[in-house]
Amino acid sequence: MSDTDTKLLPKDVAAEKGLVNVQIDGHWIQVPKGTRMIEACKIAQKEVPHYCYHPKLSSPGNCRMCLVQMGMPPRLAPGQDPEYSEEGYQEIGWMPRPVIACANTVAENMGIRTQGDLVEKTREGVMEFLLINHPLDCPICDQAGECTLQEFSVEHGKGVSRFKEDKVKKPKNVDIGPRINLDDERCIMCSRCIRFMDEVADDAVLGFTQRGTHTTLTCHPDRKVDSNYGMNIIDLCPVGALTSKDFRFQMRVWFLKETNSIDVNCATGTNITLWSRGDKVYRVTPRRNNDVNSDWMPDSHRLAFHKQVHAESRLTEPMIRQGQKHEVADWRTALEAAADGLKQFDAQEIAIIASARQTNEELFLTRALGDTLGCSEMTTIERFGEADDKLVSADRNPNSLGASIILNLPSPGARLSAIRDAVRSGAIKALVVFSEDLLADAGFTQEDLDQLELLISTNTLANPTAQASHIVFPTASFAEKRGSMINVSGRLQKLNAAIATPANSRDDWEVIRDLILTITGNKNEVFMIEDVLKAMTQAYPEFEGATYSKIGDLGYTVCDTGVTIPLIEKEKARVANREIVG
Repeated sequence: MSDTDTKLLPKDVAAEKGLVNVQIDGHWIQVPKGTRMIEACKIAQKEVPHYCYHPKLSSPGNCRMCLVQMGMPPRLAPGQDPEYSEEGYQEIGWMPRPVIACANTVAENMGIRTQGDLVEKTREGVMEFLLINHPLDCPICDQAGECTLQEFSVEHGKGVSRFKEDKVKKPKNVDIGPRINLDDERCIMCSRCIRFMDEVADDAVLGFTQRGTHTTLTCHPDRKVDSNYGMNIIDLCPVGALTSKDFRFQMRVWFLKETNSIDVNCATGTNITLWSRGDKVYRVTPRRNNDVNSDWMPDSHRLAFHKQVHAESRLTEPMIRQGQKHEVADWRTALEAAADGLKQFDAQEIAIIASARQTNEELFLTRALGDTLGCSEMTTIERFGEADDKLVSADRNPNSLGASIILNLPSPGARLSAIRDAVRSGAIKALVVFSEDLLADAGFTQEDLDQLELLISTNTLANPTAQASHIVFPTASFAEKRGSMINVSGRLQKLNAAIATPANSRDDWEVIRDLILTITGNKNEVFMIEDVLKAMTQAYPEFEGATYSKIGDLGYTVCDTGVTIPLIEKEKARVANREIVG
């Protein structure tokens, strides 16, 4: 980067805007006053290696890896006026010793060097000390491929070790919680995990004991890392000291594909990365979105993919009930059976129970199915739990807002009790259920379902509703589909498919589209999910102008709900107080 890359404001104008002029590796940039030196270097696209620093946590400055050389204009003698170059800057006098970039802030006319003999030699010294007692077991370390100690040792290390003594041995494979293992030999004492548990998880359970080379990370006596946010310290750990019991030794990360998506376990819509290989998801990690989840996610949501995607009860083939048993059918036969069955009933004898777990696109087609059948009885199932004052929303449905908008529902679960009563009275004889279990979540009984003349359901997993259904369609899990949802704060976000649907399952929107076409006999004009979104943009003002490219990886707000996410509000307060960068 050079001073010609970005046009700099005049000094007086920059000062009015709260900007200061900083020279980084010979080039001048303007950054907000109070910016940490490491962040200024990031703006200048200059890498400063670091371990303890994290923008979402306080800066203790204890790893010393982020050392840079700093300079300021020399102190003037009494009566001496400052001298300026043609560019309007004072000459910089360079300090003979380095400073840490993570805990120091920039000032007007400051100079920063991220390279040079002084900086490079001090980094080599820090790296040499970090590696003195670190085990050389990279080939078997679970962090291999993601280890910044490994990366920076190549870039900033000496290449050889002068340490000839025995390494200090520390505890290995320590159980510090139900989901986390600790290998203390690999710990470099960056303290990220300690600060996260104290500052974000509000559970100060970790700390250092002993001194010097014998310093050890440990839990408070009689405690474990059992917080629902504990697994975030695994993501934070720059080395292989903290590992996930769930993912430990399962797969090398360089074999895995990363897919950006969103969590579907509550209305917060935490941004996530799905790590997959072939048709299997191996792990889920949080993805940064400063308007939704910052850098974090709950453990309960992180591990839920096992029972949602790879459960033994996955439905993989369409089925039609013959007597008391279900028999596998091909898609054409199952769709025709469903269409013919629905045609036997009057519109007022049919009800549709949609799901606030469906994407907006699926809900849009569900509404179209209702219009095709002339069915006016349509609702979703509300699903509430206890909020945790961080990221877990009380609304356990990921798309309640989208469902309310598209299905024109005054509230989640509206008309559900009326539909249930109509089933019991015999007024409703046919029920179409999407992605829900009526026995577990909707107050229906087995007798209610047995009374129906026709029950059609779609689902990812076999459940009592599928067991009671006359026709069952197997559909995609959240990791196998594309689409959009609106979170609790009114933000439109998108799902992306990481893996293919198993066996003969299909994407939900395709199932609903094909059912509509089979009922009407019309020619298909909806070939891609983009066609569904385009139709939605013309039908609902909230989606006007929406495309998947516009939604992007972070989404955007389409309506103001007045609801905020507690953890994000706390983080904003810490940023305002300059406790963290954010």
